[in-house]
Amino acid sequence: MDNDCLSFRFLPDFFRRNQFLRFLCIGVLNTAVGYFLYALFIYLGLHYVLACLLASCLGVFFNFHTIGTYVFMHTKNGLLGRFLSVYLITYLLGIAIIKIGTFFSSNLYLIGAAGLPVTAITGYILNKHMVFHRTFSS
Repeated sequence: MDNDCLSFRFLPDFFRRNQFLRFLCIGVLNTAVGYFLYALFIYLGLHYVLACLLASCLGVFFNFHTIGTYVFMHTKNGLLGRFLSVYLITYLLGIAIIKIGTFFSSNLYLIGAAGLPVTAITGYILNKHMVFHRTFSS
């Protein structure tokens, strides 16, 4: 993959300099991968709890690398434990949102998608303050 693409040099300067906008950009990729996996597992007949768990487990290392490197400009693998803690919190939050959503709809695809903004914003805040808090490049 081309370095200009990975360093966001193709994006306007204001976008590259804003940490939250970088998070959103990387988050779109990470969320698309995670939601694709979740939807695939639902399609294959897995319970939503297991579908979320498998999608999260498969995405965690990829997401740790992309968020750490391209959002917070931090590449220390020693932060993986903290990152996993944030992942666990957002996983449980996502499960709670889906559980509550099942009282209003039986469409697990829609419910899963509806919870994404809440879990994404929670993930950003927790990663910024609990995992990568020593590197601010807002």
